[in-house]
Amino acid sequence: MRTTNAARLLAAGAALTALSLLSACSGGEQHPEKQAVGSKAPAQPQVNNERVDVLPGMPPVEDPKDIYAADRPNQLSPVVRGFPSRVYVPNTNSDTVTVIDPRTYKIIDTLQVGRQPQHVVPSWDLKTLWVNNDLGNSLTPIDPRTGKAGKPVAVHDPYNLYFTPDGKYAVVMASMDRELVFRDAHTMKVVKSVPVTCHGVNHADFSADGRYFIVSCEFSGEILKVDTARMKVVRQEKLPFQGAMPQDVKVAPDGKLFYIADMMADGLWILDGDKFTKPTFLYTGKGAHGLYVSRDSREMYVSNRGEGTISVFDFARNRLTRKWRLPGGGSPDMGGVSADGKVLWLSGRYNSEVYAIDTRTGAELARIRVGNGPHGLAVYPQPGRYSLGHTGVFR
Repeated sequence: MRTTNAARLLAAGAALTALSLLSACSGGEQHPEKQAVGSKAPAQPQVNNERVDVLPGMPPVEDPKDIYAADRPNQLSPVVRGFPSRVYVPNTNSDTVTVIDPRTYKIIDTLQVGRQPQHVVPSWDLKTLWVNNDLGNSLTPIDPRTGKAGKPVAVHDPYNLYFTPDGKYAVVMASMDRELVFRDAHTMKVVKSVPVTCHGVNHADFSADGRYFIVSCEFSGEILKVDTARMKVVRQEKLPFQGAMPQDVKVAPDGKLFYIADMMADGLWILDGDKFTKPTFLYTGKGAHGLYVSRDSREMYVSNRGEGTISVFDFARNRLTRKWRLPGGGSPDMGGVSADGKVLWLSGRYNSEVYAIDTRTGAELARIRVGNGPHGLAVYPQPGRYSLGHTGVFR
């Protein structure tokens, strides 16, 4: 039986229509305008073939849309599952580390360390906590399984400490020496010292692919872009604010933007790290200092040290949504989020105290007296596969 041209055309049209319907039902890409914005419901799992070309030796990025995907509540690495939950508080002017049980809010130990401890930093492999004794020119190791301090390791001017994403090197922020010092991540022996022309290198964070990191220079109001593999400063810019004093640095969950707290500009600089163009600015509060991402990667907590508040920034909406005020004031500085995501812990730099803050309501849960000048507090253990340093930047 012969088929007419008209019949063939009708059959072809029907086949195309069926294929189109099948494609539409197969979970293809949604149009942005049809996706829910700011919804609290978790996103439905989708097949994602996108891959990030990471620094050689670095663990793969599990979710290119959220580099903090491994930091979900209580998602602890097997390495740390036996560690007791503790809050470690370096008291800069007391040369001690206060150890707090976060369940009881009680001090359970006080460790003697080197001169002027600035930060307590988890190692890349999660096995050690390093106390940065800045003026003591040493790092004191703490065993997080026992909470006991070990023999100090000689390291000059360790104001802050980071680890390259491949786990090979520790990067010492030698603030007064004006150097970035790449050291073996295990022995702490110097591999390469990188002089910088800015003043006061102090905080940093790495790009999603780990191939570069952004560094803040506190005393000259500058930022650096450093090539990780080449161990070389590739860009340097002055922030567009007279008297800028940049502090903590944090990359967005999608890896596209960096946020840099500025305690003199009183807010956040928002930088495209890849392009390294002129950053935009968002006011948060007086003395903006520390930056901490929530366990669901939706929000970032900004400690405003100069006014005793914490601002809450929504990544998806690109704006501040709340501001929490500490009752009676305070000087919230550095800290971290509890493993279950329910408590934000911050040191009170000028008040010799530590604050525990409910991340759902902003209510103060506890205010604990510690030593003099508490600074880079570490909550440990926290979820994540590996640590990039500071008080706990996990991926």
